[in-house]
Amino acid sequence: MNPEDSVKNLKGVGEKKAELLAKLGIFSVKDLLSYYPRTYQDRGNCKRICDLAPGEEALCAGTVMQMKLTGKNFRKPTLRLLVNDGSGNMEVIFFNGKWLQKSFNIGDICTFFGKAEFSYGKITMLHPEYSKGAAEDEGILPIYPLTSGLRQSDLRKWIKSVLAECAGDTEFFPREIIEKYRLCPRDYALANIHFPKDRQKYKEAAYRLAFEELFLLQTGLLFLKNGARTEKGIAFKKEPVEEEFIEGLPFTPTGAQKRAIEEIARDMEKELAMNRLLQGDVGSGKTVVAQTALFKAVKNGYQGVLMAPTEILAKQHFEDFRKAFEPYGMKIGFLGGNMPAKQKKETLEDLESGEIDIAIGTHALIQDSVSFKNLGLVITDEQHRFGVEQRKKLGSKGEAPDMLVMTATPIPRTLAVILYGDLDISIIDELPPGRQAVKTTALKAKERKKAYDFMAGEIQKGRQCYIVAPLIEDSESIEASSAQTLFEDLKEEYPDIRFALLHGDMKQAQKDEIMEDFFTGSTDVLVSTVVIEVGINVPNATLMIIENSERFGLAQLHQLRGRVGRGKHQSYCMLILGNEGEIAEKRAEIMCASTDGFYISEEDLKLRGPGEIFGTRQHGLPDLKVADLAKHTKLLAVTQGAVKELLEEDRTLSKPENAGIKTRIAGLFGKGLIL
Repeated sequence: MNPEDSVKNLKGVGEKKAELLAKLGIFSVKDLLSYYPRTYQDRGNCKRICDLAPGEEALCAGTVMQMKLTGKNFRKPTLRLLVNDGSGNMEVIFFNGKWLQKSFNIGDICTFFGKAEFSYGKITMLHPEYSKGAAEDEGILPIYPLTSGLRQSDLRKWIKSVLAECAGDTEFFPREIIEKYRLCPRDYALANIHFPKDRQKYKEAAYRLAFEELFLLQTGLLFLKNGARTEKGIAFKKEPVEEEFIEGLPFTPTGAQKRAIEEIARDMEKELAMNRLLQGDVGSGKTVVAQTALFKAVKNGYQGVLMAPTEILAKQHFEDFRKAFEPYGMKIGFLGGNMPAKQKKETLEDLESGEIDIAIGTHALIQDSVSFKNLGLVITDEQHRFGVEQRKKLGSKGEAPDMLVMTATPIPRTLAVILYGDLDISIIDELPPGRQAVKTTALKAKERKKAYDFMAGEIQKGRQCYIVAPLIEDSESIEASSAQTLFEDLKEEYPDIRFALLHGDMKQAQKDEIMEDFFTGSTDVLVSTVVIEVGINVPNATLMIIENSERFGLAQLHQLRGRVGRGKHQSYCMLILGNEGEIAEKRAEIMCASTDGFYISEEDLKLRGPGEIFGTRQHGLPDLKVADLAKHTKLLAVTQGAVKELLEEDRTLSKPENAGIKTRIAGLFGKGLIL
């Protein structure tokens, strides 16, 4: 049997079963082999009924002494079996069990596995797994995620069959890697991840499979990076022209900013196209670093472009860049979706003629009608709001321009290596001196009036406030505050305060107008959903109130808090806990104790795992099924070293012994991967 064969080739899998397997993402034999258990049951020890403990999952065997159907609903009666093993009696219950009646006869010896419960002096098992005959040593059995219509026994039977038929065909690592990193063979790993003989064999299997997941992921990403690096780019002159811009700044850049500026300048001076990520916490000064790079590009005779995710943020950048660059005789242009036709036409002409040195705008910049005379540097702000294809499309406006992507979402370094594996990384991990930390407090739901009275006090001082709720409207199924209800209640309670409501279902033009009013001070309080996570710079906003803060991840809470603390006044963040569970309280404790985004992101990874953080990346990365980035940091380092060593010896994986790795990577990342 070939791993690429359809599951329909398996005995017992017809059209209906194949459709159910497809719901689980299982289409081929290979998919079935990599559909790993979510947990296990140890059935290596059959217990006597009299020895069962309440709540214990156990394997028991006994004789069916009585059998009856009970219940008022004759269509869906309950099947009750009285089972005796010589040490005592146990009642086995199947709700809606009429269809099971023919499976049992009085006097049958049967084996049951389930949770023992004690009720009114009786031992019961509700809906246990069962089989005919005396108990055998079934060992450790896998438990798989299921969909309605499939049983654990189905998956176990098919996977056992596939393991037997594919033995000898699953290995793709060369012998050198297996021996050097002391990996068990892949057949052994698959057999013992599905049906482990004991704990030690399971650990050996899990290590091998986690190693290969991290190894393949990083090899694929390095191919993406190396593929970009083979593209000849612009070799900007090595003269440090950017120093003229740095000397003209009204402040001295931090050490972290200087380091990032130097790394970017070195990349720009190389012949190969730059692909670099600039990662820095809110307020760390990424914009100045980006401006310095643009200054270097223009001084070398090229145009630059910066794309932002929202029109109002792009307009803010435009105003800031105009003030920064016009003293040097550089012309800055703006391109957005809501421009008058005449103004847009003039801007497009000026970009094409080279009249505009630096363009600032939104997604409008990637339209087919936009062309540049001599584009040398492309910058995208808040990278996670743009897909990789959008970044590439903007880059295609020039002849292999240098690419710089910026994000204010702190990501643990271990995870950044994976998420942005196709980019080199510069990190600004230092805030400018004198920036005041935002004071953060956590309040219980019953104390929320304190937060809103404090808000009223800030408004009286002439300040502004953000309020964030997890939902747009009230929901019957979710117990959380909605922006709509908060907006209406607060308007009634504080009639002298000017409130505005903002949420993601509004049209872009309406959102921009509301944000503009808040920016200019026409609105005192902005009640919003998380659409303001990446918003605008409002130095007068000094308070962020987050309702049901337990419904947000730590990294997102930190991003929201970063909306305030941008001016000269002391700023505050108030977390209102709707749910006081252990994780909710732990998150609040971390937020109150630290304003370091990188520390917070590390804690977020420990609390939530990498799943949600991966979700911000529009890359189509393969899933990690066994590896856990929060736990396997040492293994990540080991596999990084292994990948580097492999590609130094065989950069294109053209050696026969590496053909299996190459095929695997193409399968995981798609045929379009540069191989």
